Amino acid sequence: MVIVQLGFAGMIIITKLVMDGGMHPFVQSAYKPIFATISIAPFAFFLERKTRPKMTRSILFQIFLCSIFGITANQYAYFIGLNNSTPTVASAIDNLIPAFTFLIAVPLGVEKLGLRSIAGQAKFWGTILCVGGAMLLSLYHGKMVIGQLGFHWKYAENTGKDVNSPHSNFFLGPFMLIMASLTYAIWLIIQGRVSKKYVAPYTCITLMCLMASVESIIIGICVVPKVSEWALNSIRAISVVYNGVVCTSFAYFLSSWCIEKRGPLYVAMFNPLLLVISAFLSWTLLREKLYIGVVVGSIIVVAGLYGFLWGKKIETSAEDIEVNKEKVQSTKLVDLELQLPSTNGNHLESKQISETKAKL
Repeated sequence: MVIVQLGFAGMIIITKLVMDGGMHPFVQSAYKPIFATISIAPFAFFLERKTRPKMTRSILFQIFLCSIFGITANQYAYFIGLNNSTPTVASAIDNLIPAFTFLIAVPLGVEKLGLRSIAGQAKFWGTILCVGGAMLLSLYHGKMVIGQLGFHWKYAENTGKDVNSPHSNFFLGPFMLIMASLTYAIWLIIQGRVSKKYVAPYTCITLMCLMASVESIIIGICVVPKVSEWALNSIRAISVVYNGVVCTSFAYFLSSWCIEKRGPLYVAMFNPLLLVISAFLSWTLLREKLYIGVVVGSIIVVAGLYGFLWGKKIETSAEDIEVNKEKVQSTKLVDLELQLPSTNGNHLESKQISETKAKL
């Protein structure tokens, strides 16, 4: 998950640069799943062609929902929001994902609230701290603590925009970023169910990206019909290939694997790391100024992250203890049945042992 957040931070920086340079968000969104499909399809074909489970209509429909919420709707909302905001604000609002995931997962029974336990309280207050730190960072700047760095990416000067300038649409940017967080949280829940029913992660991501490619191309052509808008220079090509290969196919595969191992809320809680990484990259590469609100908000977010992970660890340990107790009780019950004397002859005793073996 740390690798995933590093990849996403790079995506935010390079995508912001090319969109400030004139690339339309809908064009960026259309290219991304195409390169993702091309990059991951060979792995699905060669590694899972013999072990791939049977596809059902229910699973295919769930993968289709994943393509809509996890890629198409998510990337359109995110790129539009990023185009009307800054990398730091975008990564800060990303921290609403754990809150949305928690709110969706609890009614569905995926996660337990458990406020009476220490683990439940740690998860709850960890989520609150993450969201609170993100809101502080977004809404409060305060005094500048670190000015512009002399070292920066020279290409940033050629875009004609200053990352520290006021947003072109203050309401649209944060609103679309909030919608992106909501759609990603929905994807986490659906993908968690798909991973359990269809154990073929490469094939699942390939189908998801292929469906999203068709959806994004249709929407992109309708919104941006001019052929010249779809032209790719060197920096735009690097952007769409990086976003497709690293931030879609590779990152979504790693996220799906982590969802299968630890659950959707665990994956969502690593998003605060993106805030710290992107804030640092924005300061070093885009000459963004760091304010006291950014520093304090980042500290609160990281504290909330590790508070949640601590609670999650306690909860997992308790669940493992309960599972082990149930196994021990089951073993004792079986041993007791085997030791019971027969009252109706050898035939009944043989039948009892056969039933016990069937239970095992």
